[in-house]
Amino acid sequence: MNIELVRKLDYFLGVPLCFLGTFMKKCARILGSGQKPGRPKNILLIELSEMGSVILADPAMLKLKQSAGAQLHFAIFRKNRASLEFFNTVPPENIFLMGDSGLLDVAMSAVRFFLWTREKQIDTVLDLELFSRFTALLTGFSGASRTAGFYGFFNEGLYRGDFLTHKVAYNPHLHMSKNFISLVNALMADNGEVPYSKSLISDGEIVLRTVEPRAEEREAVLTKIADVFPAFLPDHHRVILFNTNSSDLIPLRRWPKENYARLARMILNTYPDTIILLTGSPDESSDKQNLVAAIANDRCINFAGKTSISELVALYSVSAFMLSNDSGPAHFASVTRMPVFVFFGPETPAIYGPLGPMTPIYSGLACSPCVSAINHRKSPCKDNVCLQIISPEQVYSMIKPHCECPG
Repeated sequence: MNIELVRKLDYFLGVPLCFLGTFMKKCARILGSGQKPGRPKNILLIELSEMGSVILADPAMLKLKQSAGAQLHFAIFRKNRASLEFFNTVPPENIFLMGDSGLLDVAMSAVRFFLWTREKQIDTVLDLELFSRFTALLTGFSGASRTAGFYGFFNEGLYRGDFLTHKVAYNPHLHMSKNFISLVNALMADNGEVPYSKSLISDGEIVLRTVEPRAEEREAVLTKIADVFPAFLPDHHRVILFNTNSSDLIPLRRWPKENYARLARMILNTYPDTIILLTGSPDESSDKQNLVAAIANDRCINFAGKTSISELVALYSVSAFMLSNDSGPAHFASVTRMPVFVFFGPETPAIYGPLGPMTPIYSGLACSPCVSAINHRKSPCKDNVCLQIISPEQVYSMIKPHCECPG
């Protein structure tokens, strides 16, 4: 879908709908209708648009599961479902897939959603989206008697209605995974707080589980690499991954392609036992092929679309490291032990950094970060100098030790 159109609809339709919805909910409370809060039995988490955020939310989901002892459910856009499959914290039958192929698909899915929440007897909802009015409406009319989410309080321009029973103050100085845990702490609080959540969240609470691939999965990935590079010898070649794309939601997060090309040539010319795989989705294949042509080395291979998301863990397990723009794959890699080097500029690693063995590449200009939750992740910038000034030579000096040692 067109991202700019979605933003406009969320504002011009979302604001009046949230206002009307709030009026309806308050009338219902005055009349005494609706469920009475009790012990949570069926908890729904909503995170539609960000695959990386699903990974960051897993520690919160585990804490919720252990603390409440309730059934977990999840609502997510259809195209992002695979991000829930790394840990399988939520059973497949408890996942609601929201349509994402167009406005009609989204609208029809919303109707199905309201029926589904009643069929599943959802009594508690955690809205993990930061300031989406669409998810605020889904939460408000889910039928749940207990709802937790981020609330703007005195922040101007962030009106989402008043649908939350547990209003949590989003902390822009706290890592996103800790913000998610604050939603869980709000639900588990013994007494009412304004705002939620007055709790200390330690770094130990945001440690991700590590996923190990099966031997046959590793062998299958090694075979796929050999298919595209017949000279590949697993005991001889070191595999390096380049993830050169990022979500269309924030194209400013992309390090220049010509820099990737220069860096790749430096690595391949210095280390003849190294191969570089350009990873990505099938629809990125032609773009990756252009980059392969620019690098002009047969040890740089277009690997876009060669693996499914379920095969990524195996791919990461046989690779020395990954260099990535700030995007979903950097978070997917955090479920493994593979080192990841991630470019940041429009956003900060202090809030959105992957939880695994990650090294941020961040220039820290005075204008960075320019994208955040409070501006709906939209910046007036059309020239991402914050990433352009990071030179291939600078990155090479950071990754060189990993090129020299077996992964």
